[in-house]
Amino acid sequence: MKIKYAFLDGTVTEVEVSDEIGAVIIDSRKAEHAQDERHRYHCYSYDAIDYEGEEYGACDEYAVEDDSAEQTARIREAFSHLTATQQRRLRLYANGKTLREIAAIEEASFQSVSESIEAGRKKFLKFFHQTP
Repeated sequence: MKIKYAFLDGTVTEVEVSDEIGAVIIDSRKAEHAQDERHRYHCYSYDAIDYEGEEYGACDEYAVEDDSAEQTARIREAFSHLTATQQRRLRLYANGKTLREIAAIEEASFQSVSESIEAGRKKFLKFFHQTP
């Protein structure tokens, strides 16, 4: 089997290889081509901004989150309705601890920690959405 190699300077070279090695090279090239196609489909070039303008990266569909003092007050108000245990466990969970780690820290069962966090999350969302 002959495999062609094209170099950047335009020259092409053919190399004689066994059928097994040729099959591996062809499969590898197909996989690389498929990966390149997937990349092109999901990626956008920053160079496109030069052609499309600054609005190329702008998105008017999503609302901007309100990071004001009012938003912070709403969060504090909703959080204050939780029990001390729910507050403590939600803080640990928000800081990246897993449910198993929280259960070990508090010497509690995994199930009770899971139920406590889920109940706290629901209660928080209920009061957060009620607050004007």
